Amino acid sequence: MSTLLSLYHRLPYPLRVAAASARGYQLRCWRYGPDLEEQVQAALERETWPEERWRAWQEDRLARILRRAAEDVPYYREMWARRRRAGDRAPVEELANWPLLTKEALRQNPRAFLAEGADPRRMLEEHTSGSSGKPLTLWTSRETSRAWYALFEARVRRWNGVSLKDPWGIFGGQLVAPVGQARPPYWVWNRGLKQLYLSSYHISPAAVADYLRALREHGIVYLLGYASSMSSLAGLALEAGLEAAPLKVAVSNAEPLYESQRQVIERAFSTRAVDTYGMSEQVAAASECEHGRLHLWPEAGWIEVLADDEDRPALPGEVGRLVCTGLLNADMPLIRYEVGDRGRLPAGPEEGVCACGRTLPRIASIEGRLDDVLITPDGRRIGRLDPIFKADLPIREAQIIQERVDLVRMLVVPAEGYSPGAGRELEERLRQRVGEGMAIRIEEVESIPRGANGKFRAVVSRLSQKQV
Repeated sequence: MSTLLSLYHRLPYPLRVAAASARGYQLRCWRYGPDLEEQVQAALERETWPEERWRAWQEDRLARILRRAAEDVPYYREMWARRRRAGDRAPVEELANWPLLTKEALRQNPRAFLAEGADPRRMLEEHTSGSSGKPLTLWTSRETSRAWYALFEARVRRWNGVSLKDPWGIFGGQLVAPVGQARPPYWVWNRGLKQLYLSSYHISPAAVADYLRALREHGIVYLLGYASSMSSLAGLALEAGLEAAPLKVAVSNAEPLYESQRQVIERAFSTRAVDTYGMSEQVAAASECEHGRLHLWPEAGWIEVLADDEDRPALPGEVGRLVCTGLLNADMPLIRYEVGDRGRLPAGPEEGVCACGRTLPRIASIEGRLDDVLITPDGRRIGRLDPIFKADLPIREAQIIQERVDLVRMLVVPAEGYSPGAGRELEERLRQRVGEGMAIRIEEVESIPRGANGKFRAVVSRLSQKQV
């Protein structure tokens, strides 16, 4: 634990609020400028652009990003210099001529991705570990941050009838209270962002009433954050027969939103739960409209879907690896960046049409991370396992862990009414998807451990590349 975090945890609650609020005012100034409303309205207006106009806009922006990367970014400039010396004359403006970029390459030397003239001392520095637990260092300018958060204001908040002016709650990975703390507050109020930051690490049957009371006392209008945390709180509230104050919306962020989680959240908070997709690298984003479709933000990035085991473009409707080129951050451009997720684009024009009337391109589904799939002994990759955990079974949450090619463990946190029959039903549902070549063990546990960043992974693979 860092020294600053240790000091923060020793502060009395009013001083924690002061510290969090000071940071909140700083971030508010960085993220939102005087032209925020103008940016928001421009983003909303672009949502009805015809496909041809979007394509022309993206192609122009992409060409400028690629030229800047090749000329001004050390990592890419040196790469192209080596290729030119080897006789390669491929034009830099064509994306297909660029190699794929891995997270490990970015992790090893992040400053090599900063363009000349971009001063990191005048930029926002962020450290993010993602699901791997290995840190990434990223820099964004004030201009880039304001463009990103204007899109968020337009396509997350405004689509759902809320705004930056509303008090909101967030479940994330910050340790806003010591993990060993046994009494509330398990949260901290951030005046700068009108944000109640709720701990993802203290949700329990004993604490659920405290959480619900905090939401009421702070007048929270909507929730945003980890679906696993929101659904855990919601499920415990329903089990205890506690009434939660209604919300305008619950927005899933940074984790997949499974249908069983959606149903529990909506029941407990008398609201609609919606999904979003994005990452700290800001190379792609999507948000769910009122008709339940995920719409991409074309301003954020250019998305390719590549076949899982190859680098060929996936066929329409085929699941593959998401490879993204950021279009917002010209000071730290990431070209053909493997974000580590799997998904698919619409299978055809009809699947891409949405009743909401927006012409923003769609992504048909996010299938999970590359390491969130099971590999069967016959080589099949099994994703989208969330239907196994439908809300018709008395479980609070569960996690699938692949230990070997032929062994899967399923950790289950029982809810009231759980019986061995429910465990057998879970095993059968998984068996229907993986076949007979794998041993399945059901293990009852008190809780599912979260990662270092507080995130919950429904599927964990411990296979090495040799095993796969």
